[in-house]
Amino acid sequence: MAGSKTSRRERIKQGIRKNLAGTTERPRLSVFRSNKGIYAQVIDDTTGKTLAAASSLSKDLVASGNKVDQSKAVGKLVAEKAVAAGISKVVFDRNGYLYHGRVKSLAEGAREGGLDF
Repeated sequence: MAGSKTSRRERIKQGIRKNLAGTTERPRLSVFRSNKGIYAQVIDDTTGKTLAAASSLSKDLVASGNKVDQSKAVGKLVAEKAVAAGISKVVFDRNGYLYHGRVKSLAEGAREGGLDF
C-alpha cells in the first residue's frame, strides 16, 4: 500500500526540496494548501527567514468568489509584498501539490503581481 495522501505528498515534497533551495538573491515561494485556505511565503533558506507572506484568511485580502479566485488574489498579494521588500525573482516551491487548480492560480497571480519564476 502506498499510504495516505499526506504521506505521498511528503515523499514528493522531499524529492522536490532535495533539488530546490531559496537563496538571498532568489528566495523560495512556498505554497501550502488546506481545505479552508491557501498560504504563500517567500523564504530565504540561507538565513531561515520569511521575507513576505500572504493568506486567503488574512484581513488585508479583499477577494470574493471561489477558492481558485481567492488563490489568484493571494498570489498577487504576496507578489506585492515581495516587490515592496525588493524581491523580483523567486523559485516556486509547490510543496508536493500538483501544479493544478489553486496552486496554479496562485502562481499565475504571483506572476501578474510582478514576480519572475
